[in-house]
Formats: sequence, C-alpha cells, structure tokens
Amino acid sequence: MITYQLINTLAQADAASHLIARSACQHLPGTALINEMRAQKSVADTRFGCAPFTRITLLPDALWKDNLTESLLNALRPIFADPVSETVIIDVTEIDDTVLAQLLRFVFNQAHRLSDLQLKKPDASAIRLRHISALCLPEQQAHVESVFRQQQAIANGMIAARRLSDMPSDRCTPQFVVEESQRLCAAFPSLRCESLDEKQIVEQGLGLLHAVGKGAACPPRLLAIHYDGIKDGPVRCYVGKGITFDTGGLWLKDGAGMYTMKYDMCGAANVMGLMLTIAELNLPVRVMGVLALAENAIGSDAMQPGTVARACNGMTVEINNTDAEGRLVLADAIAWASQRHPQAHYIIDIATLTGAVVKALGYELSGLMTQHEPLRQSLTAAGVKSGDEVWSLPLDARLKKQTESAIADLCNTPTNNAAISASAAWLLHHFCPPSIAWAHLDISGTALWREGGKSVASGRPIPLLTEHLLGDIQKG
Repeated sequence: MITYQLINTLAQADAASHLIARSACQHLPGTALINEMRAQKSVADTRFGCAPFTRITLLPDALWKDNLTESLLNALRPIFADPVSETVIIDVTEIDDTVLAQLLRFVFNQAHRLSDLQLKKPDASAIRLRHISALCLPEQQAHVESVFRQQQAIANGMIAARRLSDMPSDRCTPQFVVEESQRLCAAFPSLRCESLDEKQIVEQGLGLLHAVGKGAACPPRLLAIHYDGIKDGPVRCYVGKGITFDTGGLWLKDGAGMYTMKYDMCGAANVMGLMLTIAELNLPVRVMGVLALAENAIGSDAMQPGTVARACNGMTVEINNTDAEGRLVLADAIAWASQRHPQAHYIIDIATLTGAVVKALGYELSGLMTQHEPLRQSLTAAGVKSGDEVWSLPLDARLKKQTESAIADLCNTPTNNAAISASAAWLLHHFCPPSIAWAHLDISGTALWREGGKSVASGRPIPLLTEHLLGDIQKG
C-alpha cells in the first residue's frame, strides 16, 4: 500500500525523492537547472545534478488543467514505468480537481503490477513507489486531504478488481472469484457475502445463468456482497457480468478473439472492488453487489443455438447466439436482485458486453443505456466530475424488433446484426421492474488499459460509480 503525507514546503519532504511539479511552480528553488528546465516548452525530466532530489520532472502548466485527454497521465506513464525513487513529491498547488483525482488514482494504482501475481520471475532490483508527499498551500490542506482519502479508497478497490481480472482464467474460476471476494470482504465487518452454487442456482430458477455455465467443468456461481452502512433505507444495487472465460461456446470465437477473454469478468470484479471502496469510505448507505459468474465453455452439456431458457422472473429467452452469453447472466442477476430488493433505489449493471460499443465510442468512454432520465443525468455528471466518463446510447421501443422471438419471450441477439449494444440493453431492461430505476454500463472499451500492444485491467468504472454514489447520498 502506498502511503501519503501533505506538505507545505519542499523542505518537509523526504530526502532523495522524485519531484514532479508544474513548470511555473513558485516553490521550486531558483537554480540554474530549474531555470533551464522551465525554459523548455514540453516535459523536462532529469536525473542528473538535481540534488537533494533524485529526479526532477517539470510539466507544462496546461497539462495540469486538461481534464479531457489525460495529457498529464500520458506524460507521466513512461516516467513511472521506470521509477528511480520509492518516494515522490507531487505539486498540487494549482491543478484542476478532476485532473487531481485522475492523477492520484494513477499514482496509487502503481501499487499493482502484473509481477505481483507471482507468475513471472520477479526483478529483485526493481524500485516500487512507496510514499507520496503532496505539496499544497496551507489553505488547501483540508480539501486536498479529503481528495487523497477518497481517491486512495477508490484506487484500493480498483487494485483489488485489477488483480482479480488480470489472473489467468485457469486459476480465476467462478469459485475462485467467490473465495477471493470472501477473503477480501472479511477485512470489513460491514461486508457480508452470500453465494449460490450450481444446485442453488437451479433451485432458485436462474435458468439463464445455468444455461451459460452448465457446459463448463467449473460450474457457475452467484455471489451477493451486502453492505449495511445504515440500518434502514433503500438499497442501491450493482450487478456485474462475470464470465471468467468466454470461448463463445458452440458459437466459437477465433483464437485472436479469445486471447483477452479472461477479462470478460471485469464487470463482476469491478463490482467487488466497488464494494471494498464503499466499505473503506464507511459510507452511510445500504448497497448490494451481485456477481454473476460462469465460464462459457465448449462441452457435451454446452448450451446450443436455439435453446430456450427461463430466467428467475419467468421470462424465456431463445439463445440464438451462444457468444451473446453476458446478457443472459446479467438478465438473471438483475431479476434476482430486484426480487431480493423490490424497493431498490436503483440497479446499475456493469459489463464488458459488446465489441460494438468500442466501435461506437472507442476506448475512453463507457456506453450508458437507460430509460431513467434522472439516473442518466446523474451518471453523466459523475463521469465528468470523476474523469471516468460515459456517453449515452439510445434505448427505446424502436429496438423492440431486435429482441423478438417466434418461440420465446425474447431472443438474445438481433438477427440483422444491427444496434448490437443498444439491443443488448433493450433485452436487459425486461428483467428490471419498471418501478426500479435501472442503467446499463457497457465497459468493453474502458475495462482494459491498452498500451504497447498489451492489455491489462483498468479498474474502470469504479471511479465513476463511487462519485455517483457520493453525489446520490448528498442528494438524500
């Protein structure tokens, strides 16, 4: 875990730290080196002649105000990839609040590396960031302290989710996710876990979750994580897609399409991480997180195209494409959550659901689909404030034909291959009662961080959902 302290002068910082500041920062010593670095119009970075610091990085002032393109983070990524000190000093005297939140999450997330999974021989000489000193003005201290505390809790939840998501799928089975979640939740007395095994899934009528998971050697699971920060009040529900590996089933993916499919459980992992963040912040609210866990595998018991399965709310779905399995497990989990809490304040589901949303929005924006306008507006505003943004796609009765089936209440994919993302959301909306506000987040583009041809889990949209929850609590 990375620790932090707030300082008002550079003299208060640890010796031999890496100093990161605005080019115009007034707290910097007026040395010839600093003046030379300030004269540069781009990022200035040196490890030589910068005593008492180990390294000095000066970045143009504009980067500290850019809350749209993450230009500050993009400049810092290669620098943090090879740190030279365990301690860093960050100038936060003049920085946009959204950029500050993004920066802190980025820095706190340095606590997780793929090598931590212990699947690769470790580099004993590698330097890890251990401590942050934040240079701020005395009148900023209370605000900066609040932002640090909140963003560290968010980053801790993101790291837990990222570690789980980055784990290879031969280890990260549905049961492994349950056990790891139980282990992490045990650190917080306010969290309690409830799990359903494959028999209980059938007994409780979760026929869609059962259909997806029954072909795998590792059977499906449903995990509910309960948080009671207050005794009474409406429950806010989050549902995550947890396909621990997706072959496509009998609608088999090609090899390239399967390579990152261990990440098809990022939605569920992020719900788990969100619950840890909520508990760490000790928020005065009641929350339930539901993880719908299954492996979409090939086998003699695998679901077949044309199968009709029944959800726990009684609706039937014709499975005309076994590679559209995520919406099936989500549908059952949404219906199950609404039955557990029929007076829920809202249900928000999170899923790496469709490649189509990436084609529409790219890798920076999560797709938002809902028919509840207040929820749309509040999630959009929270995305802007947190720097973890969403973009709305349409969701109305014009999509009805996309889910019509001649043999069942619904079919799981449109036969015309059009409006894939919105059609999936249209299917899902049937499983949340109209009395409960519901929104769907398609995070296929944002759940991973892509760099240098490699992908790792990003932990998004935990920042968005935490910011939204904090705002929702303030509204009362």
